[in-house]
Amino acid sequence: MIYLLKNISKKINELNEWVGKTTAWLTAILMLIVCFDVIARKLFNFSRIWIMDIEWHLYAMIFLLAAGYALRHDRHVRVDLFYEKFTGKDKALTNFMGHLLFLVPWCLVVIYYSFGYAVESLRLNEGSPEPGGLPARYFIKFCISIGIGLLLLQAIAGLIDAGLALFQNDFSKKENLPE
Repeated sequence: MIYLLKNISKKINELNEWVGKTTAWLTAILMLIVCFDVIARKLFNFSRIWIMDIEWHLYAMIFLLAAGYALRHDRHVRVDLFYEKFTGKDKALTNFMGHLLFLVPWCLVVIYYSFGYAVESLRLNEGSPEPGGLPARYFIKFCISIGIGLLLLQAIAGLIDAGLALFQNDFSKKENLPE
């Protein structure tokens, strides 16, 4: 059973690692598009709504899809003033309880509501309200459910890791504790 749980955690970690590294390339693409947009607008008085739509779509995708990756690498905001002084056991217990009581329920609620929101957008074939904007607004709305789904999976991996550390009373292994 422990082997199965460790394997599940490992696969979730690998998935979010891949998604995070792939999503990082969107940052470079976003940077190039923003540079083009600024230069075209300022020097050539050229501006298109669809370019601005692409910018915020990419930003939203980066933010949403990398949430699980950020959790995997312990990069989300918390009060480190106290946490950094905790023992390994206290960190594992804090992570376990925080994930179980706050993160997992929050993810489930957001996925539940955002998925219906995205499905309705798809049903309506919703596009940008601006003339010349991007069609298929539902695509970015589905990214909400996907990104929070990846965050939920990573929270489950965190629950497994912290739970195993507490169960085995082993806080020395790097995979049992956040970085």
